[in-house]
Amino acid sequence: MKTALVTGASSGIGKAIAEALLREGMSVIGLCRSVDQLGDGITPLTCDLREPQKIKSAFSKLDHLDILVNSAGLAYLSRLCDGDPDQWEEMWRVNVHALGLCSQLALSLFPQTGGHILNLSSMSGHRVPPTGGFYASTKFAVRAVSEALRSELKSSGNKTRVSCLSPGFVDTPLLDKYFAGREEQLAETRASIDMLTPEAIAATAVHILTAPEGVEIHDALMKSADQTM
Repeated sequence: MKTALVTGASSGIGKAIAEALLREGMSVIGLCRSVDQLGDGITPLTCDLREPQKIKSAFSKLDHLDILVNSAGLAYLSRLCDGDPDQWEEMWRVNVHALGLCSQLALSLFPQTGGHILNLSSMSGHRVPPTGGFYASTKFAVRAVSEALRSELKSSGNKTRVSCLSPGFVDTPLLDKYFAGREEQLAETRASIDMLTPEAIAATAVHILTAPEGVEIHDALMKSADQTM
């Protein structure tokens, strides 16, 4: 039985992926702050991803992993011209720094034959939408971190696979936070676009993580058929 750790497993995409992997017969660990919101059958592991020492402490409790899904993320509408730098830092800590640190720590827990790391990026990591702000910068960084890690692993002969999954609009609590103060715009967006569901993202994540040996899916891009950009 494979063991998978999913960050941000208490809500949204992370929760859907954790539950989907559990249905695939895996042992699933949910790393998050709100462990009381984890689905049934998910092993809880409390951690605040904004704090590197707490991440290291959480991983020190583990003895084996086969899969790491870096799903946790923050999204504030914080512009470069006049946004809140504290929000920039918080997004960077969770979306990029924590993702990199979790990946590094997971490598020592993978089997000698290698594991699999799946990073949740975003369509905002492939093009910058008008409201992209600092959030888009972090998602471009996720792709760069993923590519750098993949290159380092291959040069050292490590068979660990590294994949990215980049969705467009997904109807999750993260979207509500991103549109905070612009509730009318969010309502219009929901009315005009049949958004992706967390379950659709989870189905694609399972496809990536169960690809045959020797197959490494670098980046899967997903948008609702209604989303134009």
